[in-house]
Amino acid sequence: MPADRRRPTKAQTRRQILDAAAAVFAERGIAATSLNDIASTAGLTKGAVYSSFDSKDELVLTIMEEHIVDRMAHATGVFDEIADLGDATSEAGARLLHGISSDATWHRLLLEYWGLAMHDPELRTGLAERRNALREAISNAIRHIAELREITLPLPAEHLAVAMLALSNGLAVERGIEPGAVPDGLFAELLTLLIGERPA
Repeated sequence: MPADRRRPTKAQTRRQILDAAAAVFAERGIAATSLNDIASTAGLTKGAVYSSFDSKDELVLTIMEEHIVDRMAHATGVFDEIADLGDATSEAGARLLHGISSDATWHRLLLEYWGLAMHDPELRTGLAERRNALREAISNAIRHIAELREITLPLPAEHLAVAMLALSNGLAVERGIEPGAVPDGLFAELLTLLIGERPA
């Protein structure tokens, strides 16, 4: 069979669905999007979507988790790349703030899904499970940074992970309402206050 006529792998189909869902959610919002919309955008059948994801909610949660994990990994990676702790912290803050600006759609989707979940215990449970896993991943990254740089954290890594997510979401809301209210260096300044130069 010619290479260009081979059936896509499950991983490729899953990626195709995620990319299509991300585009449709960004354009229409979560509540106004159906699995048929996503299947149509992906060029697949609804059955093909169900073969990879059990529901629209699973799609939403997977996209959000993937997106945030990638953004946090991009930001925290600077501590392996830049020797000076202050410079690394500033760059991490700059990357996170850039993500807030360039990914404003996803913060809006998180807020929309949070609003839906607050009225649906099943959705709330699913969201809580994914956020717990996300906080654990960020906590592990913070511990790695502390060990790498031999610094004493001012708070447990788990608490700092919550603070970083809360700052990211809160600053996104404020910048979405009034961009000028969130200065470019604010996230870096806040991270410096959280981490600081505290030798172990």
